[in-house]
Amino acid sequence: MLHLAASLPRPAAGRFKKPVLSAGTENYFSPAILFALGLAAGAVLALVTPLSAGVPAIAGAVLAAGIAATWRGPDRYRRFALLTAVFAAGLLAGQMRTEARIAGAAAIPAIDTRNDVVPLTGWLGAIERSGSGRQRLVVRVPATDDQAGYSVRVLGDPGDLRPGDPVSVEAVLSPPRPAAMPGGYDFAFHAFFARIAATGYAVAPARRGPDLADDGAQRWIAKLRWRMAERIARQVPGRSGALAAALLTGDRSRLDPADVDALRNAGLGHMLAISGMHMGLFAGGVFFAVRMMAAGLGGWSRRHDPAIPAALAALIAAGLYLAVSGGAIPTQRAFIMTVSALGAVLARRRVLSFHTLAIAMTAVLLLTPEAVVTPGFQMSFAAVAALIAAAQVWQAKRPPPAPLDPGRGLRQFFGGLGMTSLVAGVATSGFAAFHFHRIAAWGLVGNLIVMPVFTLLVMPAGVLALFLMPLGLDGVPLAVMGFGLDLVLTLAHMVADWPGAERAIPSAPGWVLALYGCGFAIACAARGLWRAPGIGVMLVAMAVWAAGPRPDLFVTRDGVVLAQDEEAAGWAVSDRRRSRFPVRVFLEGEGEHERPSRLALACDDTGCAGRTAGGTVFTLLDGLESLAEDCRLAGLIVTRLTIPEYRIRSCAARVIDGGVLARQGGALIREAASGELVIRHVLPRDARSPWHARRTTRPDRFR
Repeated sequence: MLHLAASLPRPAAGRFKKPVLSAGTENYFSPAILFALGLAAGAVLALVTPLSAGVPAIAGAVLAAGIAATWRGPDRYRRFALLTAVFAAGLLAGQMRTEARIAGAAAIPAIDTRNDVVPLTGWLGAIERSGSGRQRLVVRVPATDDQAGYSVRVLGDPGDLRPGDPVSVEAVLSPPRPAAMPGGYDFAFHAFFARIAATGYAVAPARRGPDLADDGAQRWIAKLRWRMAERIARQVPGRSGALAAALLTGDRSRLDPADVDALRNAGLGHMLAISGMHMGLFAGGVFFAVRMMAAGLGGWSRRHDPAIPAALAALIAAGLYLAVSGGAIPTQRAFIMTVSALGAVLARRRVLSFHTLAIAMTAVLLLTPEAVVTPGFQMSFAAVAALIAAAQVWQAKRPPPAPLDPGRGLRQFFGGLGMTSLVAGVATSGFAAFHFHRIAAWGLVGNLIVMPVFTLLVMPAGVLALFLMPLGLDGVPLAVMGFGLDLVLTLAHMVADWPGAERAIPSAPGWVLALYGCGFAIACAARGLWRAPGIGVMLVAMAVWAAGPRPDLFVTRDGVVLAQDEEAAGWAVSDRRRSRFPVRVFLEGEGEHERPSRLALACDDTGCAGRTAGGTVFTLLDGLESLAEDCRLAGLIVTRLTIPEYRIRSCAARVIDGGVLARQGGALIREAASGELVIRHVLPRDARSPWHARRTTRPDRFR
């Protein structure tokens, strides 16, 4: 968004209307910001508690409003009561909106074919490519009179079909799975709100299906995006064409996994997701071009503000870019931020302010309240908030410009680019480390080297190519864009190959991120010395993160055990053939990327036994014959068998059997100082969240 703000006009102070709130209240205690924060808190609360938890918010809002209306004392107490009421209102609105989203998404059942092959018909929404190179088909099943529309994701071969075509595929389907480990990425949660009913694999290549009810604009846009991506790939062959298609249409199916890893390790992974930077450069370029043309109309520009038609043109261009790029959640957030910024231009308000950020946050959370727990939401708004705070400090303390300084513009551009890269990188690093367990050590250097090429060459050429593509005149702009992307990839691979480019970070509990986020919000939105408490809270969260206890064992959903092995000097696994995905997820969460060795165990006909680093004996039970002996000698028993409940209650050891694993998923196990085992499963014993407990159907045929 700073790219967009940099291209917006700076009218004199007299051209601004009087702000609704004074500059002194444009801080953490601003009503708009407090309402947005309350909305976010209410969304999180509704994800873990029922709507009845909003009753205290209602009572608090009524009480605070009553105090504010009748208070006769100092104004600061009445202002505090009003702000409390605003926050409580946002909290309640967030809860109600989230509950409404949950009720709407719950109409989509989870599909389970019980490992049987069933025919699936619909239309092909997208063709995705996983990191291993396999293709994934997103099949859109249209709504009918008695059923809402939903999506299904299957691994398979699309054949000669393209997005938008009717498709029929024979597949084995199962409900979306929860997280592989406690605190990990919960695909079932995201699939629930994305209306994904099932995932699976196809047993044969897809073929053209029967014509279905037309989904209108969605199918047309899917076809248009694919045709545009194919045209770009033909005009710009090779890796640069794949990256150009991803930047302009959001189609990442052609990207080379090595290029993706290089961009991420160089701190340039934000280029791959069409978000605020892309939308800001696109809309900002249109705004700047139209404003220059309007300013050239001498008589008209003296009577009217050239920024008004420029802002309108940029709004239209941003809407078209949203549709063409696929309208992913990060792109929607970027579009809302762009609308807020351009709306401020039309209303003659300050563009770069926390009020604009609060409006954008409110709009995003009202549309998709579940986005508050996603890394894209947290990182994008963290970057914008930090940039606004830095801009406020810079505007307050910058020296007056020299009368004659030819190099001032060049220094401002590169200095601003370096500062925005530093501020945004630092602001998002904590959230990125929590979600992705790694940090690009050379990210600042990578951005300083690559972003001038991307900003001055790649995106302007891409914007021009999109506008000239309907006329068939996009060849030259795409060639320029391809040249720039060749340079971008070369520089990204160079930075990614530097020593220590990627650093692994251990995982942390969710409450640590919440504490860090609260401190970050205070540090950004407060003023002066009031930022110190926020920075202190962030440091406390980081200290807890670094010094927090680590698990001693990890048990996957299939009963595979990972433990610290003294002989292997690292993590070792009981079975290297099963549960490879959850094992990899756990090791990444522990900051490990090496393949684990085989765990040294003592085995017999009934199972195997081992010992944790803390001395606790655990057994992997294959038969119930030795259960009584293991209950007496071991501290933990893990088995894929289902043990009767009465035998578990009579066992002195902690037992994780097949029934617990199927119902609650994998488990992290830590040995406390007292010797007691602390076990945390993916799901609680009685999982009531609708994305984990939603009803399943087993259709013989569906469409």
